[in-house]
Amino acid sequence: MARIRMMVGAVLVVLCVGTGFSAWALSLDEAKAKGQVGEKASGYLGAVTGGNAEVQALVSDINQKRRQAYEEIAKRNGTSLNSVETLAGEKAIQNTKPGNMVEGPGGWMKK
Repeated sequence: MARIRMMVGAVLVVLCVGTGFSAWALSLDEAKAKGQVGEKASGYLGAVTGGNAEVQALVSDINQKRRQAYEEIAKRNGTSLNSVETLAGEKAIQNTKPGNMVEGPGGWMKK
């Protein structure tokens, strides 16, 4: 389990920080800082207010890459995709900067 946690952590760092978005004027960090997107317990990014086309495209691109990474981790470790997604969601929410949005049981809120 510790190995999976390390892999999920590394994948999140790459997908949350290291992915370039030259095709969009809006970066992930900027969208998070503006409260347009936030982390979900499912391990995926969500549009907080529905978002415009630019926000939706950013969320879709990030989530597609995350899913691919989660599937690879699950396959490599012989565990379920759901387990990897859940662990990734926990780590992403833990690593969310104060003031950025996270989805809780009651909906979106600032961390």
